[in-house]
Amino acid sequence: MILIRKLLFPFALLYGVITAIRNFLFDKGILKSHRFQIPIIAVGNLSVGGTGKTPQIEYLIRMLQENYRVATLSRGYKRKSKGFLLANSNSTVSDLGDESFQYFTKFPSLKVAVDANRVNAINQLLQLEQKPQVILLDDAFQHRHVHAGKYILLTAFDDLYVDDFMLPTGNLREFASSAKRAEIIIVTKCPLVLSETEMHSIKLKLKLKKHQQLFFTSIAYADFVCSENEEIAVETIKKLPKLLVAGIAKPKPFYDFLLNEKDDYLTFSDHHDFSNSDLEIIKEKAGDRIIITTEKDFMRLKGKIPKDKLYYLPIKSTFIEKESEFINILLNYVEQSTRNRKLS
Repeated sequence: MILIRKLLFPFALLYGVITAIRNFLFDKGILKSHRFQIPIIAVGNLSVGGTGKTPQIEYLIRMLQENYRVATLSRGYKRKSKGFLLANSNSTVSDLGDESFQYFTKFPSLKVAVDANRVNAINQLLQLEQKPQVILLDDAFQHRHVHAGKYILLTAFDDLYVDDFMLPTGNLREFASSAKRAEIIIVTKCPLVLSETEMHSIKLKLKLKKHQQLFFTSIAYADFVCSENEEIAVETIKKLPKLLVAGIAKPKPFYDFLLNEKDDYLTFSDHHDFSNSDLEIIKEKAGDRIIITTEKDFMRLKGKIPKDKLYYLPIKSTFIEKESEFINILLNYVEQSTRNRKLS
């Protein structure tokens, strides 16, 4: 696999040049980027998957929803519906995609929209009687047809974008130099204990611009696993024989947190659409054991596995330092944008 990626190096250069030309055209205004008066925060990455985007979006939802009407907008990766769709009580994971369906399930007051055409979707959201006051663009760092007021770029601690290269040789969607568009860079999935020396070393490595601010976060696992009916303490679960199932980009930390010598695990591709044959394999492999999966996978598996056998492990993003500074930056932006809109 590594050899094949190296052989594809010329295609990686070509892909990088194409994306660089596209960015140049947007920077010069030749390709149009739409601006909206409503506060818009874009969260994304330069690489393909595995940076902890979903827990970071959920962090922002929790931070904002107490004082503002919030909407999330994404293309709805791997959904089976087309065009603009606003989540409602009849929506399914197939309609919205697993991440958007997860947001909709967890946050009752949240407006959840999907559309590959973000400009169209924002216009649709602004026509609602109870229109959102803040829009979170999910996985939209490369979607330059909308100009967001704030750009948050995520990069994983063990896979920094400066150490990567363009697809298909590496995992980058555009050259690392494109990070300059972000005002906030978050190094995600850090160890729970990270020294000042390590943080400073990463800061030097990323070569931040004057307008950029750097933050560090970790993934915190819950003290319990959940089914549709109950919660069980993780300490109890760790002692029980079980099957772990994951269809995410980097499942190793999930396995490491829960596995014991009595357990097995099954790994599927990121955002995997579980077929009937997959379900039979999972059930056969589990036998009499319970099944623990990730929250995103749970959205695609519930209703297909008996309720009393299927559980998921909740996660959330936690700041190692400067959390209040991060919150103030975002809240000040939203408040200022909202105030300017009222005055205009």
